[in-house]
This record gives sequence, C-alpha cells and structure tokens, in this order.
Amino acid sequence: MRLDRKTQLSIAYAILTILLLLVMQSYFEGQVDTVKYSEFRSLVVDGRIAEAYIGNDDISGKYFTDDGQGTRSFSVTRLPDDGLVELLQEHVPEYTGKRDSLLTSLLGWILPALFFVAIWMFMARRMGGGSGGLMSIGKSKAKVYMEKGTGITFEDVAGIDEAKEELEEVVEFLKTPERFQALGGKIPRGVLLVGSPGTGKTLLAKAVAGEAGVPFFSISGSDFVEMFVGVG
Repeated sequence: MRLDRKTQLSIAYAILTILLLLVMQSYFEGQVDTVKYSEFRSLVVDGRIAEAYIGNDDISGKYFTDDGQGTRSFSVTRLPDDGLVELLQEHVPEYTGKRDSLLTSLLGWILPALFFVAIWMFMARRMGGGSGGLMSIGKSKAKVYMEKGTGITFEDVAGIDEAKEELEEVVEFLKTPERFQALGGKIPRGVLLVGSPGTGKTLLAKAVAGEAGVPFFSISGSDFVEMFVGVG
C-alpha cells in the first residue's frame, strides 16, 4: 500500500518528535547522576557532599568530583534512615529540606503537555497547507465571487436557443416566486448545465441572473476538493 505525501509527512514528524524527546531525556538525565543509597551514604561519610536537599521521596544536591576540583549534581531515592540527619550534621556543610510546591507539581505535567500540543499544532499546520487538513475539517476553502449586476441578457447569448428557452422558466421563477408558490409549485433548487469548456455555460448563467435581476455568484468546482469525502 502506497502512502500519500501527507501521511508520509505525519509519520516522519511523529518519528522526529519521539527521537527529539528521547534525546532531550537522555541529555537531562546525563546532567544528574543517579546514585544508590549506599553510595550516597559513603559520599556523606567521605565528606564529598557539597550540599543536599532532602525531599519526601528523594535527596538531591551536589557532590565533589574525585579530583575535588568540581561538583556534579546527584539524585538518590530516599530510604527510611533514622540516622540520616545526624550523619548530615556531621559531614555535610549545607543541607536543607525541600517541598514541592503546587506550582512546581503543575509545571511538571503542564510543560510536557504544552510541548506535545505545540508539536501537534505544528504538524497540523504543515499537513493543512493544501485544500484540507487536520485544522480545517468542516471549513470549506471555496471562494465565492458575487456580481450585483452582470449586464448580460439572453440577447448577448447566441447559438443555444433551445437552452435559453428551457431557462426562461427559471427566470420567471426568480422574478416572481410567489406566483408559483401560490399554485403549489416548487422552485427548482438548481439547474445543471452540461457542455464542453467554452460552449457558453457561464455566459448563459450570467444571462439568467441578468434577466431575473438577481446577483450572480461564481465559484470554482475545484475549490470543493477536501481532505475527507463529504466535507465542503
């Protein structure tokens, strides 16, 4: 099965989005060392913890590197330990408790959600560049051109007398619809003009509008090409 260009683009954008998220996750995780709790205690005893922030579920902070010239961020899952505070008081120069605020918790899931929404909107805009798209379902791209007075009558149309005779009834419908309605007649909803290009179909339609003294609306059939059948 051969996929169309829009489907191929949507798949490509989805793959790129997933790869981007994986790269971002790998990058941020690479900036913080996840250590075991036993290793964390060893770092504390060795005096290598520069600062620590104690949360309900985890402990984070910075520790000195092996050469003692720099620091790296760390994170460790907190375990029940009654002697932790005493150990920190003895070996860590700076430590404090931390509590995640409501704003921080909200940002933790709002920002990723906004990121996905932005990616989706970008993809939808790219896919919606044609006659239809994800963001334009139910919205027709058609343009209507209206002429209040065409200035064209049946006298300007030659060579198709039979068609003109058929359309004279339509002109009467448009001029005095109440007369036909009083007799129980139903005004036709439309007339299909069939013929090769250049045979005068548009000119004949303008002549009908001119004879009836009503506005002429023009629209191209190609404007009705939509993403889904029946939309437009």
